[in-house]
Amino acid sequence: MSASARSSTLRLSRRDFTAGLGGIMLAFSLDPRTGAGQAPAALPGSLQQNRMLDAWLRINADGTATVLTGKVELGQGILTALAQIAAEELDLPLTRVSMVTADTSRSPNEGQTAGSQSIENSGTALRLAGAEVRAMLVDLAAWKLGVGADTLTVSDGVVSTRDGRSVSYGELAGEANLKREATVEVAAKPPDQHKIVGKPIQRLDIPAKVTGGAAFVQDIRLPGMLHGRVVRPPRYGAKLESFDEAKVKVMPGVVAVVRDGSFLGVVAEREEQAINARLALRTSAKWQEGPPLPDPARLYQELMAMPTETRVISEKQAPLPAGAKVVEATYHRPYQAHGSLAPSCAVAELKDGKLTVWTHSQGVYPLRATMARALGMQPAAIRCLHAEGAGCYGHNGADDVALDAALLARASNGRPVRLQWMRDDEFKWEPYGAAMTMRARGAVADGKVVDWNYDVHSQSHNMRPGDPDGVNLLAGWYMADAKAAGPARAIPLPNGSSDRNALTLYDFPRQRTTDHLIKTQPIRTSALRTLGAYANVFATESFMDELAEAAGVDPIEFRLAHLKDPRALDLIRLLASTANWKPGEKGDGRRGRGIGFARYKNIASYNAVIAEVEVDRASGVIKVARIWTATDAGLVINPDGLGNQIEGGIVQSTSWTLHEEVHFDRNAILAQDWRTYPVLAMREAPKVVSSVLMRRPHERPLGAGEASQGPTVAAIANAFANATGKRLRDLPFTPKRVKAALG
Repeated sequence: MSASARSSTLRLSRRDFTAGLGGIMLAFSLDPRTGAGQAPAALPGSLQQNRMLDAWLRINADGTATVLTGKVELGQGILTALAQIAAEELDLPLTRVSMVTADTSRSPNEGQTAGSQSIENSGTALRLAGAEVRAMLVDLAAWKLGVGADTLTVSDGVVSTRDGRSVSYGELAGEANLKREATVEVAAKPPDQHKIVGKPIQRLDIPAKVTGGAAFVQDIRLPGMLHGRVVRPPRYGAKLESFDEAKVKVMPGVVAVVRDGSFLGVVAEREEQAINARLALRTSAKWQEGPPLPDPARLYQELMAMPTETRVISEKQAPLPAGAKVVEATYHRPYQAHGSLAPSCAVAELKDGKLTVWTHSQGVYPLRATMARALGMQPAAIRCLHAEGAGCYGHNGADDVALDAALLARASNGRPVRLQWMRDDEFKWEPYGAAMTMRARGAVADGKVVDWNYDVHSQSHNMRPGDPDGVNLLAGWYMADAKAAGPARAIPLPNGSSDRNALTLYDFPRQRTTDHLIKTQPIRTSALRTLGAYANVFATESFMDELAEAAGVDPIEFRLAHLKDPRALDLIRLLASTANWKPGEKGDGRRGRGIGFARYKNIASYNAVIAEVEVDRASGVIKVARIWTATDAGLVINPDGLGNQIEGGIVQSTSWTLHEEVHFDRNAILAQDWRTYPVLAMREAPKVVSSVLMRRPHERPLGAGEASQGPTVAAIANAFANATGKRLRDLPFTPKRVKAALG
């Protein structure tokens, strides 16, 4: 393949490469006609905030490439997919590409790894930066070899002429100047020339995880490392009055007992010593208790009575036909925990005034900024490096434990401190997915929806570090110099937060959607995977089935009649065919099937799910027996990785739907272990009969990591209604609720 066959190359002289002429471009330039300042041109994806090529790529003297990304591996396979993108554009084998993930001393600042945006943002940046760097190398090779760039071919990092002469990337590396802004003037490869993108490449992070290697932050062991534990209050807002410090300080291995206001922790030589000291501190600590928690029996009523920020996010007016049949329903989603496989952990070292933190935060730059405010340090004095954590999609205790570790490191005379939360710390103190109330009112006439009103009430889904007006780190609220949390904020659509996927893709002539953001935090909440989308798709897709029943129309035919998006229509038709859906099919009282559909955030991947459930009417147990699913994610980078994300989301959603709920009373959070917060057992996992990935290689890649959770819960809810003729509107679908619904 010639260099010109896929891209326009940059025509730069050798002097441009070596001296950097035209290299580092200013982010603010002068208009030569007026002398006035001009904003830099907008760049796609994460290039907009990280405009320099060397922020993304380095070509090394040995012919390898170092690829830098601000996104982090959470088990979703993102580093593998990003490596595929970079290797593809550079024409390098994957074995010669090394990945550097989020590190505030090296990587670009891409904010949080969240919202299924890594391929769309970081992938776009790497695709375009890779294409441009390759073109620069080809142009430099053309100068060295004395030929036209369009006569050269590239394979495995070697640029060759037609007569057999060649030069490697390694030989060109010293003269290639990447300290320049990206221009995005070089086209990326067309899909028909892909050799690595689109292939099911084995994930880079798996070997260490299955061979007992050092795969997680929990596995880090540094020379001279100490171990820490923290003691939390009995409930939110409690204040530490006293504890028996003398008794704990003489316990075996104890190096320091750390108190800062109502923050209490201990540092010891060995982990079991820290655990024993924590228990002693916990036993002796006396607390002034904080305000009571909400009444769980009236939770949703109490939440809806709290101060809210109300916004109409979509409205369309049309006359309401006379005689339309009106349907109303209210749906609830409880507080839900992340249920991380391992409790959160961080390692911190304070040496010579510099703080280094190894963390499984999903946003090392926002974490660094917030830690600096909490600790009274300059951000430049703090380095945050990402290390994988054993299980989390969203905002669990990872950021909090980083500040905890730093507070203990300050008392450890330069020795690193590894601090791992206990299981009850994680369950009781992480920020949960918010409890939500979704109210729907609609009307049908002549087989179609003629009115749609939808209201969602929810606490915040985004209380991560990085807020400019507060410190969203747990220990910061309990230090002597206590810091206030940031305010609850609405994230603008299309990403949204509580209103994510509150707007359906269906076309209704008359509709109104309203978001009610609850401004207070009676129970701590933040980002759990999908934010509000899981509950909103549950409610809107359940309500579509309820309206279809009122209209006397098959639920799939009903959806197709209200869609205009051709990709959505193609997807649902494909799934119906794959699952052999029969229009008007009825359950038999015990077994039934239902469908759920959504386009995640209305801008990312399309996903549809058909679930088959079996209902044991005596025990009230729902079994999700079989699943069919179809996904349209545009250009697929790694089909195996994408399939894993979709199927993993289905299993996770099934667990949320059937089991997961944070229980509490007026005095305390009651969830503290896997007994008090049960999750789906392996024997309960649904069998995925068919998972179809639609291939649209000429469409842009769409985020897919959170695409299937919403459609899955809706499909299960609709399958239960199909099987039994009864409707479940309160999550999770526990045996108690099932038996109550069945009467």
